[in-house]
Amino acid sequence: MESNFLDPSFFSLYITCVLSKGLVEIFTGDGKGKTSAALGIALRALGQGFKVFIVYFMKGASPLSEIEALSQNPDVTILRSGGKNFVNPKTIAQADKDEARKALNFTRQAMLSKKYDIIILDEINVASAWGLIDLNEVQELIKNKPREIELVLTGRYADDSLIALADLVTHMTKVKHPYDQGISARKGIDY
Repeated sequence: MESNFLDPSFFSLYITCVLSKGLVEIFTGDGKGKTSAALGIALRALGQGFKVFIVYFMKGASPLSEIEALSQNPDVTILRSGGKNFVNPKTIAQADKDEARKALNFTRQAMLSKKYDIIILDEINVASAWGLIDLNEVQELIKNKPREIELVLTGRYADDSLIALADLVTHMTKVKHPYDQGISARKGIDY
């Protein structure tokens, strides 16, 4: 007997198989849209009734409009990590490292709890590239990810070892940017 894609039982089995394996996705590069792409995944996941955990590395005090919208949804948990000032890669303070380490530990606990379907680690690539967290710990996090969880990492400077572990990698390339014309970040668009 031939299997028919339009047969409801085949479609149900197909969807179950597809959703039972979470992937590792990386959005990196110098272009705009890394966090926006990750938040798009969160939006779609929420539309399907999935539970989402979002960790912001190095964005402790930055105004983020998406937090206002997402925090109203009971299926979203948000953790912000970082100090009041932007991290300077030339003068990283111990407090910055402590904040990033706490966020990584919470991420590990959340991932192993299996309460979430999607885990987004915003700016984790930068945090590991600048030494706020150990790259080996990020690699281990990926390697120990439960099969059914989708793990999304964002930020410039994604290490080649992380790229090798990922299932999907998108490199955002800046072709043209408003900053180059003196246009600063815009409320509701960029933050």
